[in-house]
Amino acid sequence: MIDRRKFITGAATLGIGTAFAESFAMPESPYGRKVVGRAKKIKHNPIGVSSYSFWQFNGPKEEVPMELCIEKAAAMGFDGIEFLLVQMSSEENSYLQKLKKQAYHAGLDLMGFSTHQGYVYPEKEKREENIAKTIHQIELAYQLGIPVMRLNTGRWGTTKSFDDLMANKGIEPALEGYTEDDGFAWVIDSIVQCLPVAEKCGVVLGLENHWGLGRTAAGVKRIVDTIDSPWLQVTLDTGNFLEDRKAQMELLAPQTFLVQAKTYYGGGKWYTLDIDYPEIGEIMRKNNYRGYISLEFEGNESPETAVPKSLEVLRESFYYDL
Repeated sequence: MIDRRKFITGAATLGIGTAFAESFAMPESPYGRKVVGRAKKIKHNPIGVSSYSFWQFNGPKEEVPMELCIEKAAAMGFDGIEFLLVQMSSEENSYLQKLKKQAYHAGLDLMGFSTHQGYVYPEKEKREENIAKTIHQIELAYQLGIPVMRLNTGRWGTTKSFDDLMANKGIEPALEGYTEDDGFAWVIDSIVQCLPVAEKCGVVLGLENHWGLGRTAAGVKRIVDTIDSPWLQVTLDTGNFLEDRKAQMELLAPQTFLVQAKTYYGGGKWYTLDIDYPEIGEIMRKNNYRGYISLEFEGNESPETAVPKSLEVLRESFYYDL
């Protein structure tokens, strides 16, 4: 075989190899060698999976323990896992540390903590209960070493059935005698009281577009902008905008700290959306988003087949230029 270096040197001597040699030139590495690479380098966003994807509230949570979710996430090739708090079997520190140890040994980041709370209550004592609950959840995230926690606004509760709420696209009337402005004031005041603990623990609160006052991007942004804290950002859920999805995502993308990406193989439990993930990936690249994408599978197909297919879609869609 022809020695490549001798070939290029010989070609240059003949006066015909300069452009050819330059086309093969590679940048120097810090170690003094030529680095093999392409003109435009990309890096894929890390992809996690919510433990919810393996359970979806289908049957007792004991049938899909967190230990099993860690095993499945690692076996399927995910980079991290997001814990759904209500799916966990305990909040004891020994249990939390056991999960953290298992995930580390499996090569998974504990990258998200999905929690439930709500502040849309006229009664101050109910709001205070949820503030205390949220502070406790932040401390659990700290014990687990999780850097971002999903936060909800809560909702009015005037639609008693969640199925009915979904049928009405998450829209429900305010309590009689109150307005949305009242609700926003309660939510903002409550979250502000949680932020000192979030900062102390190093846990970013990601307010999600998750029904209630956070049903729309405008509602989420109103709260986040009013509070204006680096410890309150956005959890962007791709499946919770039921109209004007692209425009609403573009509005929240600059403040997004975590993306929760839904898929619906086998048809959705409450609805099915045709989500254009390459388009969403482009939106996030324009906003220099380099963080985690967390899969939330919400379809009727078996997670054993649907979750790996979802991972492939997300891997292909979320990347950024280096």
